[in-house]
Amino acid sequence: MFDFSIVTTWFDTLLRQTFGLGDFLSILIECVLVGVFILTAYALLAIVLIFMERKVCAYFQCRLGPMRVGPWGIFQVFADVVKMLIKEIFAVDKADKLLYCIAPFLVIIASVGTFSFMPWNKGAHVLDFNVGVFLITAISSIGVLGIFVAGWASNNKYSVISAMRGALQMISYEMSLGLSLISAVVLTGTMQVSGIVEAQNDAWLIFPSHVSAIPAIIAFLIFLVAGNAEANRGPFDMAEAESELTAGYHTEYSGMGFGFYYLAEYLNLFVISGIASTVFLGGWMPFHISGLDAFNGIMDMIPGIVWFLGKTFAVVWLLMWIRWTFPRLRVDQILKLEWKYLMPLSLLNLVLMTVCVALGWCIQ
Repeated sequence: MFDFSIVTTWFDTLLRQTFGLGDFLSILIECVLVGVFILTAYALLAIVLIFMERKVCAYFQCRLGPMRVGPWGIFQVFADVVKMLIKEIFAVDKADKLLYCIAPFLVIIASVGTFSFMPWNKGAHVLDFNVGVFLITAISSIGVLGIFVAGWASNNKYSVISAMRGALQMISYEMSLGLSLISAVVLTGTMQVSGIVEAQNDAWLIFPSHVSAIPAIIAFLIFLVAGNAEANRGPFDMAEAESELTAGYHTEYSGMGFGFYYLAEYLNLFVISGIASTVFLGGWMPFHISGLDAFNGIMDMIPGIVWFLGKTFAVVWLLMWIRWTFPRLRVDQILKLEWKYLMPLSLLNLVLMTVCVALGWCIQ
């Protein structure tokens, strides 16, 4: 499989030796290019995900979805972006102006920060720290603060209720989300994202030929449920319950203030799916079957970025399927599911995974 670090090393050498740039200018140019790539990929994926959501929703409701703007409605999202950019940004009376303005940026910073950890291909990591899993969970938790601050600063009773619901839900489900990731860390023996992917060279975590497949599958299912709740998507969208709270914590936002929340919701969906595919489905690693060398050779010919995006969008489609199939849960049902079922199950599963690793019943 092609190692993208060859390209990055060549470009770094080109700047430093061929063009004679110093360390400061070389690093500055590389950081600017990385930032442009992240923001471009962020915007393009948001457009794809919004269009995909509308078509998937239409399919489950026996409709066609957007069809008028462009062929098959593919330009509808671009029209919505233009409309959002030119909409007036109004000020709310008696709102906390500073917190009101800062809140959307907190959400988008958390979303872009976690998005930066996505491993697109072998050697194509923007950030690959030795404690990558810890940093992903730490940065993503900033989004909770953005949601709570938005509701509190808007001077709207519906927004305050929504912010309290959202913060309570997201903080609760972060426990199960973190424990499921810790189970994968115990199995692979590393917190580095690339190390977790490399540990799945012979078999993805949910497809090992040992007893560790059982706790790995359980952790994967828990991660999907908790990740869906963490992204505030149905059936866990009590923070945005339109029938009760208008639009929830972003009721008083317009223009790109609302647009930041809209973007963050869909990119958080991609981030959750990307983490799931990276940690449990092998990331950029191809699908291998032991003993079938010819088949494995064909799988290795497929670029790693294709594997990563294919797995990620498969999980995205699954989460969209769940959203448009199940009805919205009540607040008490959401908390009961976490604290009475997922949390104890996550702890027991972590103990089971630890036992499997201690006894050697794992892919290592």
